[in-house]
Amino acid sequence: MDEQGRPAGVREVAAAAGVSRQTVSRVLNDHPSIRPGTRERVLAAMEALNFRPNRAARMLTTSRSTTIGVLVASPSSLFGPASSIDAIEKAARDAGYFVTVAHAASLDTVAVEAALEQLSAQAVEGIVVVAPQQRIQDAMDAVSLRVPSITLHGAGTAGDHGVFVDQVEGARLATRYLLDRGHVRVAHLSGPGDWSEARARREGFLLEMAAAGADPVVSRDGDWTAASGAEIGAELLADPTITAVFSSNDQMALGAMFAAGRAGRSIPADLAVVGFDDIPEAAFLTPPLTTVRQDFAELGRRCVARLVAEIEGTDLEFDAPVAPALVTRASA
Repeated sequence: MDEQGRPAGVREVAAAAGVSRQTVSRVLNDHPSIRPGTRERVLAAMEALNFRPNRAARMLTTSRSTTIGVLVASPSSLFGPASSIDAIEKAARDAGYFVTVAHAASLDTVAVEAALEQLSAQAVEGIVVVAPQQRIQDAMDAVSLRVPSITLHGAGTAGDHGVFVDQVEGARLATRYLLDRGHVRVAHLSGPGDWSEARARREGFLLEMAAAGADPVVSRDGDWTAASGAEIGAELLADPTITAVFSSNDQMALGAMFAAGRAGRSIPADLAVVGFDDIPEAAFLTPPLTTVRQDFAELGRRCVARLVAEIEGTDLEFDAPVAPALVTRASA
């Protein structure tokens, strides 16, 4: 801040460091001609004055926005998409990039194109698409992007090169845990079939049940909410032989636990419940919820690193997907 309380600018930094404004500009743009001592003096002045470079001015001098766009095509109130966006923003900040977010108003191509136009108007250098629904992925295939992009939908497809969480393995971990604890009749509370994560988790459940020679029970699709978990959970619990439920996410698991209570079933004595995501509230439920944790911070770091590599013309791939982890608590 200057003496009038206004944010410090290049002029104030130059005066404090005893250099010209052109020198400050060269430090900002990492010009190779700046001596190390001069650079350190200018950076110290920036720190002392709490100087923040003007983004618009920097674009004029470098012809770069250093901005990543995020296209969101799912409710950002849901834990998975919200955590993904937070992770992307932090990773981009650490990489020296800004983030701007555009929400698609619906799941059709017109809405996707409108959101992409919004991002293009802000001169983004790359785009991350948080799009777990198949319809959005189909819409993305129908549009032409002028900048590098990565689709972050969590389940992984050919060409993702490790920038996804291994949803199938996470589901197998959860199912195997229930089977190892002696449960024979295990039901899967499914998520919405249009979401790639839900399909991958159902696949993992079926694979692990088949490997154990056990007969799977798969519910109709839920919508990720506790309300749908309670409704579908009540349907599953009408079968007294079902002693364990693996839910496609924690919110629906919470609904299933509610349904168990209404049916007079004690958890975990009469019914074991495992969720997916490890929402912050999972550890504070009664009883605390066993669940599969996704490393959103690592996912965001990989996503941004891969996109920045494409923006800057370098190669970067990851050998394996992000590994999930089973967090065991008292519900199973």
